[in-house]
Amino acid sequence: MPLEKSLSFDITIYDSLEELNELDRSLMMQSIGARENAYAPYSRFNVGAAVLLENREVVTGNNQENASYPSGLCAERVAVFYAGAQFSGVKIKTIAITAASKNYEVATPAAPCGNCRQAILEYEFKQKEPIKLLLMGEVGKIIQCNSVADILPLGFNSTFLK
Repeated sequence: MPLEKSLSFDITIYDSLEELNELDRSLMMQSIGARENAYAPYSRFNVGAAVLLENREVVTGNNQENASYPSGLCAERVAVFYAGAQFSGVKIKTIAITAASKNYEVATPAAPCGNCRQAILEYEFKQKEPIKLLLMGEVGKIIQCNSVADILPLGFNSTFLK
């Protein structure tokens, strides 16, 4: 008989930016600033990300689209890869992500796509420490996840490549 298991995780939901602690609120505000500079002429869906490192440096990124759609890059990967390139070996503590559309008001927290979840999971696995995610739309509630592994259960990592 097969073994059945249930996977679950906890999230924290904040009603507004004002409920966040000062550090997380500042990080989300930097994410919003990054979102404003996104290059998204095709989707008209701007995403910003702000990465807080353990040394208190903050690196931001935004989505960069291309007429050849697969050639673009999401905000989360722009920020995480830049952090990895410029601050090698420094752990990522928190990533704040926000999204807004030029076509409608985004009132639901925006979660990373599958590619971004996998990229962030690689850093989480490498640093052997969870990365907190703060997710927000343009307005409304903010969701806090305590680890990217929570939103990418059964994730792929280097242990499969031995």
